Amino acid sequence: MATRTKTPSDERLIKKYPNRRLYDTQTSAYVTLSDIKALVMSGEVFKVLDAKTDDDLTRNILLQIILEEEAGGAPVFSSQMLSQIIRFYGNSMQGLMGSYLEKTMQSFVDIHNKLGDQSKGMGAGSSPEAWAQMLSINNPLMQGLMGNYMDQSKDLFVKMQEQMQGSQNLFSSFPFGQQTPKTDKASKE
Repeated sequence: MATRTKTPSDERLIKKYPNRRLYDTQTSAYVTLSDIKALVMSGEVFKVLDAKTDDDLTRNILLQIILEEEAGGAPVFSSQMLSQIIRFYGNSMQGLMGSYLEKTMQSFVDIHNKLGDQSKGMGAGSSPEAWAQMLSINNPLMQGLMGNYMDQSKDLFVKMQEQMQGSQNLFSSFPFGQQTPKTDKASKE
């Protein structure tokens, strides 16, 4: 059997079998959701496919990991936030909401990375108290980073709003755009 070398652009392939087991084709071993989470945490690029149909199940597996993490104790999403997200499904703004959340999350990741760069002396072995002090809202570094994050988030929202206004202007030349609805009385006369 010929072996091929793995290039950086190759996705790691995980197959999900009907018995709900996950099989990592790179290591030739069954893996758990915890193992998949470790791949995510390490930045590994992977794809989960149904072994029978080749359907892409990556999102489903990632959602399962999120569900387990949310049930584990310290959730990221409040019930109110989850309700608000659910309300966007089927809404005309669904696509924009997904794009906005993705860009906002990327901004947050960028800020997280800057925070890590600016706190070089505080490695994984640092005390929880030192991290808590650094992350306190009174810390000037934290205030600056959070201010930048809020500005970026506001800018994204304004751009999205401008795009929506531009798309509304796109339909303003159609004759049905300016009509007012008729009342029942007027339609009977």
